[in-house]
Amino acid sequence: MSAQLPDTAPVESAIGVPAAAAEPAAGRPAWVRSLRVAIPAGVLVVVFAACFLWPIVGPVPKPTGGNILDSDLPAFSSGHVLGTDTVGNDIWSRLLYGGRNSLQIALAVQLVGLILGGALGAIAGYRGGVLDIVLTRMLDVLIAFPVLVLALAIAQGLGPSKLNTIWALSFFSVPAFARISRAATLQLRERTFMLAATLSGTPTWRILVRHVAPNVLPQLVTLGLLGMGIIIILEGALSFLGLGVPPPNPSWGNMISEGQQTLSAEPRFVLYPSAALFVTVLAFNLLGDALRARWSQA
Repeated sequence: MSAQLPDTAPVESAIGVPAAAAEPAAGRPAWVRSLRVAIPAGVLVVVFAACFLWPIVGPVPKPTGGNILDSDLPAFSSGHVLGTDTVGNDIWSRLLYGGRNSLQIALAVQLVGLILGGALGAIAGYRGGVLDIVLTRMLDVLIAFPVLVLALAIAQGLGPSKLNTIWALSFFSVPAFARISRAATLQLRERTFMLAATLSGTPTWRILVRHVAPNVLPQLVTLGLLGMGIIIILEGALSFLGLGVPPPNPSWGNMISEGQQTLSAEPRFVLYPSAALFVTVLAFNLLGDALRARWSQA
């Protein structure tokens, strides 16, 4: 058995480097580090509240079935904050419902990756041996494929729908979570408390749940936040190509796809969903990066 690691040995961060070297932010004032978390978190709270709560509590028109006589209305028209599109659908409503669909897909994909990938990685890292080799090679095969090409092939085979988009993109998230979970578990496996639990005859499932999961979860959450932006972009790409959320149901991706047909005449049809997608992805990335820096110094 290899030499025991001290309890203070750093666990690898979500990008695979020692936590102590992840980001030299210790010299920054506490209020600066707090703002790095609070600002993007506040932006995401506003985005989620707008997409999930506003259509319930506010007077928002339906995102589909608009009146063709009300088509191409400008912003701030009566009853239409951002105007209407070429078939009379309210743009503000489609922006909110489209964001809801995009965020639901991203959250579901990351949840599948966290649960399935995190469990597979922890089992492989803790058990080692043939099981570790087999699972690692399977994950390497999935990672070797170009992400968008693999997602396009799966989505094309399954057909365009929200559920099929989730399954297609999960093939990308599961290996990523599994790799991080395995790396962290390998670091934890030789720690004193893990050796004590093993020698005391504690069942493997209990060790994984009580000792491995709490130590690995912060890294997986950080990866999930950073990956949310990537998944939203990938979902937008699939919807842009007609393989994501099928029209007339909105998502930010298919709104951009529909808007590019009239880009020269009405750039706002592309500008609004693009701006929403950009702000949301940026907020997820900034929040994930800030939490990674904070947890690496804990």
